[in-house]
Amino acid sequence: MQLHFIKIIARQEWNTVFRSRTTRLLYFSLLAVSLLATITGWQYVSKFNRQQAVAHQQVHDHWMSQPDRHPHRVAHYGYLVFREKSPLSFFDFGLDSYVGNAVFLEAHRQNTINLSEASFSNGMLRFGELSLALVIQLLVPLLIVFIGFSTIAGLKQNGVLKILLCQRASFFDLLVGKTAGLTAAVWALFLPLILISLVAGSFFLSDDGLGIDSLLRIAIIVSLYAIYFLIVGVLVVGVSAVSTSAKNALMVLVSGWILSVVVIPKSAQTLGSKLHEAPNKIAFEQAIEAELSQQGDSHDPNDPHFAQLKASLLQKYGVDSVQALPLNYGALVMQESETISSALFSKHFDRLIGIYQSQNAVSSALAFVDPFLAIRNLSMNLCGTDFNSFTAFQQQTEHYRYQKSQRLNQIHLTQIRYKNDGQQKVSAKNWQQMPDFTFQPITITESLSTAGVSLAALTCWVLAGFGALYYISSKRNYLL
Repeated sequence: MQLHFIKIIARQEWNTVFRSRTTRLLYFSLLAVSLLATITGWQYVSKFNRQQAVAHQQVHDHWMSQPDRHPHRVAHYGYLVFREKSPLSFFDFGLDSYVGNAVFLEAHRQNTINLSEASFSNGMLRFGELSLALVIQLLVPLLIVFIGFSTIAGLKQNGVLKILLCQRASFFDLLVGKTAGLTAAVWALFLPLILISLVAGSFFLSDDGLGIDSLLRIAIIVSLYAIYFLIVGVLVVGVSAVSTSAKNALMVLVSGWILSVVVIPKSAQTLGSKLHEAPNKIAFEQAIEAELSQQGDSHDPNDPHFAQLKASLLQKYGVDSVQALPLNYGALVMQESETISSALFSKHFDRLIGIYQSQNAVSSALAFVDPFLAIRNLSMNLCGTDFNSFTAFQQQTEHYRYQKSQRLNQIHLTQIRYKNDGQQKVSAKNWQQMPDFTFQPITITESLSTAGVSLAALTCWVLAGFGALYYISSKRNYLL
């Protein structure tokens, strides 16, 4: 491999790309769509987070304005928690539109997250929302196809390829040079756009501006998309090299694009659901109720678990009735019931999450067949719009709900007498001093660790792509 000839070929391909009127027309069309996606994404995320913040403040004000009352009434009064979008979600909406945005937290019950955009939209949402990531992932590869399908096949048709190979440059040098020139042109056209939009969007949409975490995410996102463009460029040049004509190369590449962005992703989703079938909401709740009735039902006066709890307390304090206990027995029962139900919910929820992760693993594995799946998964992970980010929100809200309920149960246990329980009240300061919910986003380390398979897939695609180019160059006598 001779770097001097590779540079000359790459420079020539660079000039060819930028001289083409077709390239300029396609680029400015994509640029207009990209700018539209970026601006609408900024506006949407900013407006959404403002609405969530206003709703949260209203809920918090209502909570703080409660008068002195019974702590168990406060527990059932409940609290609404709203999920804000991450600063980088304007770039890649990911799963945000399909998962809920608000959850009602109350004692003795774990509610699901509701109010997703998909539940209020028509069927057009299944085709995807216009985002910059969607444009970059789907349309930029198509642009590479249209400006690169004739890189080698066109040289074959006009007889220039044989003349070039009579020089000291090898067929492999030609393939690498064409790939380098094509990829560098695409990098120059789109990487600055991605970088500027991510930096500006993160700065304006984040409360803290640009932090280290945001800068690292942006740098990795830009690098990954650069690798993605390189992979597409290698594939385009490789197909062009083995095709008998530019027309055939274009047909194969367009067919491959359709297979990559439509057929394989949809098949991966269907296959994952078939291999790892998840229970519906009714079956999920019934399984928890069935196990709860076996472990301890606080509403059943003859329940063995709570009968044993009552007997042990009477023996411990040496009294013959719950009225004589130095604590509120009713509050203790509710506290124990909360512990049991919360543990059961976490157990079944973790099992459900495991099923969904197994479904997603099918898509991750197929990234070794389709690079689009790899970049899509990585983009969602780094933008905080993936399944793991939603799961983290669900788990953190459940932890917050449990802690809040148990603090109210503790107030009930220690400040309310068992006799005439329902007629007593405690000071509102007891719940006004409780901390508010604050979501802790997944760290960049956790995001990358969960996307390890997709990272490995992209690496394999780069190595396999250049390996394929080397193999193609060794068959030059059959291809000319």
